[in-house]
Amino acid sequence: MIPKEILDRIRRIEITTSRLVTDTFAGQYHSVFKGRGMEFDEVREYQPGDDIRSIDWNVTARTGVAHVKKFVEERELTVMIMVDVSASCRFATVRDLKSKLAAEIAAVIAFSAIRNNDKTGLLIFTDTVEKFIPPRKGRAHVLRIIREVLFYQPRGKGTDISGAMDFICKVYPRRTVCFVLSDFLENTRQKDAEKLLSRSLTVASRRHDMIAISLNDPLEVELPDCGMVLFEDAENGRRVMVDTSAPQVREHYRLKAVRRLEARRKLFSAAGVDHIHISTDKPYTDSLIRFFSARRKRVR
Repeated sequence: MIPKEILDRIRRIEITTSRLVTDTFAGQYHSVFKGRGMEFDEVREYQPGDDIRSIDWNVTARTGVAHVKKFVEERELTVMIMVDVSASCRFATVRDLKSKLAAEIAAVIAFSAIRNNDKTGLLIFTDTVEKFIPPRKGRAHVLRIIREVLFYQPRGKGTDISGAMDFICKVYPRRTVCFVLSDFLENTRQKDAEKLLSRSLTVASRRHDMIAISLNDPLEVELPDCGMVLFEDAENGRRVMVDTSAPQVREHYRLKAVRRLEARRKLFSAAGVDHIHISTDKPYTDSLIRFFSARRKRVR
């Protein structure tokens, strides 16, 4: 049985995100994410103004009356929400943890999807695929997704985004809309990690509509002056003592972070993956609105 405090937290997220979907995101989601094409609906008699290219000549010849084929948009989509639950995502210095933001954003995506009669699934990963929930419809299914993202206890601490991408490509050969929520911080050697991620993102984006939602915290860019501080890597446990009072140390830290963010941006661009930058110190709704607005202009 699920504890009452957990149910209350899920309910609060449902109320908050449902309101956002109703007021802001449902229409934008529908206009941005299109179906797989047009499917045949019926044959009817020709009416003035119909495109002559849609005439069904077989039926017309058989009946002696002009008929046209009617098509409708194949609207239903499959949406996969891929959530990184590695140790580095259980971190924040402002407002909510990255993992809490991931749960709310996943809820916005999932409720937008079911409002448009789309199916939604969930993939939870660390340095391995931790849990896979096949796509389904309905409010109860969305609430299960929120619960899993909020309270799933991962076995791993590390991050392997490439492995999660490869899993989705194997399980879903047909085109899906994939949202990847992660801080994109991997604890493998940087060169190898970037090479593997670039390959897997490029392969995945050729098959699926990939949207990367990167979760970031201000402390990952700007190091405050706090004197001598012992830092520990949440994913591999390595520790290092840093003198944060030294201006050159803080500047080196900042420049390294800026280069990392720029390299990430170029990586997504080269792979053909849309990117939404989310920060723990700012409302995520603003970033989502900017993304929907920019993408809607691009797909027109």
